[in-house]
Amino acid sequence: MKTPTKLAKLTAKIDDRTPAHRDRAIDGLRALALLAVLTGHWLLGGFTLDTGSGLHNASPLAPFGALAPASWILQMLGIFFLVGGYSSYLSYQRRKGPTRQWITGRLTRLGRPVLGVTAVWALLLPILHYGFGVPAATLHTASTLVVQPLWFVGVYAVITALTPYCVRASKRLGFWAAAPLLGSVAVVDFLRYGPYADAMPSWLSLLNLLPGWMFAYQLGVSWADKRLGQREAWLLLAGGAALFAALLLAFDYPTSMVGVPGEARTNSHPPSLLVLALAAAQSGAAILLRDKLARLLKRPALWALVVIINLSAMTILCWHQTAMLAAAVPASYFGEIPGLTTAPDTAGWILARMAWMPLFAGLLVAIAKFAQPLETPWDRTGTIRRVAAGVLAAGFAYFALAA
Repeated sequence: MKTPTKLAKLTAKIDDRTPAHRDRAIDGLRALALLAVLTGHWLLGGFTLDTGSGLHNASPLAPFGALAPASWILQMLGIFFLVGGYSSYLSYQRRKGPTRQWITGRLTRLGRPVLGVTAVWALLLPILHYGFGVPAATLHTASTLVVQPLWFVGVYAVITALTPYCVRASKRLGFWAAAPLLGSVAVVDFLRYGPYADAMPSWLSLLNLLPGWMFAYQLGVSWADKRLGQREAWLLLAGGAALFAALLLAFDYPTSMVGVPGEARTNSHPPSLLVLALAAAQSGAAILLRDKLARLLKRPALWALVVIINLSAMTILCWHQTAMLAAAVPASYFGEIPGLTTAPDTAGWILARMAWMPLFAGLLVAIAKFAQPLETPWDRTGTIRRVAAGVLAAGFAYFALAA
């Protein structure tokens, strides 16, 4: 009886300390998007085991194409950018110093956890290989998985630095400030998938990287600027859903929102027009459901969970792949274990992976206790340690990308 009592007191304390003006719906959407990211990576990130006990990446989406619609739900980066734009607008409007100082502060908050996780992994690699005999193949796979979610932070950082321009665009064009971004991605997609595709350079798709993810961020800025209301939200929901269906049914876009091994085309790296269509529909739905979500999060237990997730957002994003690896790498020493080291090519694998996910969550909680300080200001970290962390991070990035 003591544990529930303590838990009830904690949730009540968190609820009581929440300011009345706190927008619970925005925090709830951010937590939901973050949970979707780690759930997607844990559920769709399978492994195969080679003869030398080395782990290699594999995806259940390759043998089970029917699972692709699940990625429509789990791909919620559009919501993440929508909420990011909303929050950045409010923060930018409240700034007391110059714009440059505001941007520096936001980028520093994003950079610390990334620098921390990559520096720690740079130290772990030789220890795991020479101390515990972990195969090089496993280390390359692990490095790729750790880096996988970090690209998002880099793109998000660039877009955050462009917040002043997003605010100006919203002031001038309102809701329609995101339209040129959508048009830009549509033009690039036409060039790389249309009748002139064979004549286009391979790097052309990279032009979608910034406008593709900035689209939902700009919508978030306009939402916070009160230039995007219920009517526009319905337009986003209906228009996004219609465009999504048209691209799938008439223009042969890949069904999966994430990359599938063996597929020539991918929607997410960089984002295609299908990603923006989904982001538009999700954003419209989120805006329309905002008030209902806010009422739901008045429940202390739900709100406490949202607060805890938001306080550890960057830690969760940076370390959730490490939590999965903390289970899979030791398991590789024992051969093929369903859901961990067996090929994700059976329905049984899917059920087994779902059974392992509570363990991944528990490991993430344990890791977060160690990693949480990396998300806070490094006030006691001297210049030498910061430089050392930077060098280690750069070394790990080279190892991961070269793999």
